[in-house]
Amino acid sequence: MSTANDASSNASPSTMDAQLGEFETLEQFIIEQEDRFPHSTGSFSRLLRDIGLAAKIVNRDMRKAGLIDIYGSTGETNVQGEVQQKMDALAHREFVLALRRGGECCLIGSEEHAEAIPLNTKVEGGDGDYIVLLDPLDGSSNIDVCVSVGTIFSIYRLPDDHDEEEPTLDAALQPGTEQVAAGYVVYGSSTMFVFTTGNGVHGFTLDPSIGEFLLSHPNLTTPDTGNIFSINVGYHHSFQEGLRNYLDWLQEFDPETNRPVKTRYIGSFVTDFHRNLLKGGIYMYPATQGNPEGKLRLMYEANPMAFIAEQAGGRATDGHQPILEKTPEKLHQRTPLFIGSDQMVRRAEAFLQGEPERAETLKT
Repeated sequence: MSTANDASSNASPSTMDAQLGEFETLEQFIIEQEDRFPHSTGSFSRLLRDIGLAAKIVNRDMRKAGLIDIYGSTGETNVQGEVQQKMDALAHREFVLALRRGGECCLIGSEEHAEAIPLNTKVEGGDGDYIVLLDPLDGSSNIDVCVSVGTIFSIYRLPDDHDEEEPTLDAALQPGTEQVAAGYVVYGSSTMFVFTTGNGVHGFTLDPSIGEFLLSHPNLTTPDTGNIFSINVGYHHSFQEGLRNYLDWLQEFDPETNRPVKTRYIGSFVTDFHRNLLKGGIYMYPATQGNPEGKLRLMYEANPMAFIAEQAGGRATDGHQPILEKTPEKLHQRTPLFIGSDQMVRRAEAFLQGEPERAETLKT
């Protein structure tokens, strides 16, 4: 009996070339986009390449985590007051190394580091015109039980009035509307690199046999509404009344409006967001009694995901204000977040603002 491997090995070179020819690599795609801008220097393309390279290294180590003793915690606590996992520290190191070597980034802000990290790439011969803010490994507490986790990143230009050789944190404190690119990598059953530069959202799947991200999801769009809501309902009693009313509405039985809506909550923001982006749904991490300002970080979690959501036709808000319009005051600032399909987020806003009747005009 022949197997899939047998079939692959018997395929002619021309057939295999044709299959590969159907896909465009991440680097090819970036270069193609760069060619559309006659004054492009190529530094931004190299920056995205460096982020992709670091993601491949993190993916490699993720796949071997149980074999090379990088499960579990380091025994230290990060600036967020969270126990740092070994893979958190490894991912942080790999992204910082890749960005330092690339020479296109002058300042890094990371969830795993209390202060912004200046790179002084101008002194070292690089271009150093970009600021990268990132969560190197979102959902890392789930690693040792083989749950999908991810990386989130946000890219800004260094403002003209800031020193390229000695950039400070103030240069990074820009609203999300100023992002030039944002993306995430989800390390799951497959590894996907999803990003936007403000001209649509595109997804690339890593082919481990050739070590390349291949364009698998061009021009991603998210449904206007969906049948999934993602929230930690264990905090139900600490939510504000409007949110509790919204959750009750979602779980009422009403076949005409496709209710009840399914609950899907993994606890890895990237993974929950990615599923809802593709299938339609809403992710919510609101203010609670324990976290009155919310828990997710504005600069390197909410902002990049909001940019992606809006570019895909979705919506992102803190319940009262669009996420991208919020003015940051500090690197690790937190925010409530409601993000996903446009109509579902608008309905959540209506309930949160005490106007549930406004929600009746929205699509379900």
